Amino acid sequence: MEGSRQRLALVTGSSRGIGKAIALRLAALGHKVVINYLSHEDEANEVVRAITDQGGKAIAVRADVTKADDVEAMFRRALELGPTVEILVNNAGIIHDSLLVRMSDDTWDQVIDINLRGSFLCTRAALRNMLRNRWGRIINVGSVVGMVGNPGQANYAASKAGLIGFTQSVSKEVASRNVTVNCIAPGYITTDIVESLPKDLKDRILGRIPLQRFGQPEEIAGLVAYLVGDEASYVTGQVWAIDGGLSIS
Repeated sequence: MEGSRQRLALVTGSSRGIGKAIALRLAALGHKVVINYLSHEDEANEVVRAITDQGGKAIAVRADVTKADDVEAMFRRALELGPTVEILVNNAGIIHDSLLVRMSDDTWDQVIDINLRGSFLCTRAALRNMLRNRWGRIINVGSVVGMVGNPGQANYAASKAGLIGFTQSVSKEVASRNVTVNCIAPGYITTDIVESLPKDLKDRILGRIPLQRFGQPEEIAGLVAYLVGDEASYVTGQVWAIDGGLSIS
């Protein structure tokens, strides 16, 4: 089937954590993958080696997703692997927590720029050829915090809630061209950030999660694998919470 052939994927922020797991899963499916990073070059190159050692194709590209020129240059570099990016995963994001009354302008702007503006710039760049070719898969990695909020994360919650609205709006704009746009909203996933939390805080968080555990990056990657395949060709504009039941507890 058309959606099952080898395609070119670009995953932002994929040198580690959830992005790395997504990149590895897409490569395992036979897709060529652009590994985007900003400051973790060694880790990005390790992901590329892991893919190429298994016979796959990948390159690492440094780009600041908040800068339009960087994004355009990254999409040009992607052409080293194929004629056009057909799968885009907007995963790059940061957390910079603070109570709102103490939050600086820079702290607000930085989180919004990377988490939301970055997705806008990359999506706009990818859509040009997706619309022309009448095929594309765009997956935005949001957060359950964008659905339910969290004290001390007004900037992060706003960026991720914005990503949900962005997903739903763009999905309606491009559906007639066979381009789907979906959003995954992870809860607490075992990444460097979660691992660095104090034990007492981890215990309190676990007490709020019905499944009583943190998620794994591979569980996010599994949903991405579904959404880029033929079986999900009728799925667009949706928000998928992978949070152990946190958002409904």
